[in-house]
Amino acid sequence: MNKWLFVSILTLFVCLTGYIFLQRMHSVPTIIYFPIDQETTFTSAATEIEFIQEKNNRQYEISWTSQSKSSKQVYLRQDASLLYDNGRLRGVISRWGENADSISLQKDLTSEDSSYFQAISYHHGEIHYPDDKIKSMQAMSYDELYVVDSPTTPVQSFQSPKNRFAMEWKELLDVTTKQQLLYHWNKLMRHFQIENESYDIIPLTALHKYNRESLPDLTQEETDRIIGQLWEGLYKNYIIPASSGTNNLKSSYIPLVLFAKDRTHLMVLYQLDGKMEKLIQRF
Repeated sequence: MNKWLFVSILTLFVCLTGYIFLQRMHSVPTIIYFPIDQETTFTSAATEIEFIQEKNNRQYEISWTSQSKSSKQVYLRQDASLLYDNGRLRGVISRWGENADSISLQKDLTSEDSSYFQAISYHHGEIHYPDDKIKSMQAMSYDELYVVDSPTTPVQSFQSPKNRFAMEWKELLDVTTKQQLLYHWNKLMRHFQIENESYDIIPLTALHKYNRESLPDLTQEETDRIIGQLWEGLYKNYIIPASSGTNNLKSSYIPLVLFAKDRTHLMVLYQLDGKMEKLIQRF
């Protein structure tokens, strides 16, 4: 083969490969933490689970929504929401948009039997300034709903119990869910040989309280950075695989977040498609 023809073909191949790689990188959404922008804020950020209606054969429908709006259009907006049913992962929805200020997510689900639904969402924005300066904006939102499917009454739903019947069902669903989660979390802790005395431990669904509250012994600025980097890792390693449609979501429970008491790192323990996973991030 002519030397110059070979070099030309090789150069074309390298350029084409690079172009395909860049296009693929551009087309796959990611969440990347940058320093928090103090000038751009969320004017709204909310997650909601609503009971829609009872259907035939004791089935019922719920609506799961998440929405957020920023104070201005930004380079990249992206939201992701996770729904759990009695502690088990029920669904994942996410969306992103360029030069956008708002994101809306919505999904209707059919279910049966009594359930304690929990949904947590992460709202993210990437703001680009001149001289290649990039900053982030972020917020978390949460909602929960109890649905009682009792043979003696119509299907009922509530967030806070208003009578003795609802209080008893809330207690039953709380205890059942907690028992399942503790069994699963203890199995993960044993599998990875982790001593819980060295960590502050919190379920993923409780992270939303750190929107306005700092982690123990840390400033709010440090907390914001740690939470942002945590969701960056979760999106890549948990949310994207879980939303691929190839995983058995029922084998995944609410992930457990472990903050090292010496504040050097955190770990996230979870199971996806039957495989136990450990995500480690250094502070």
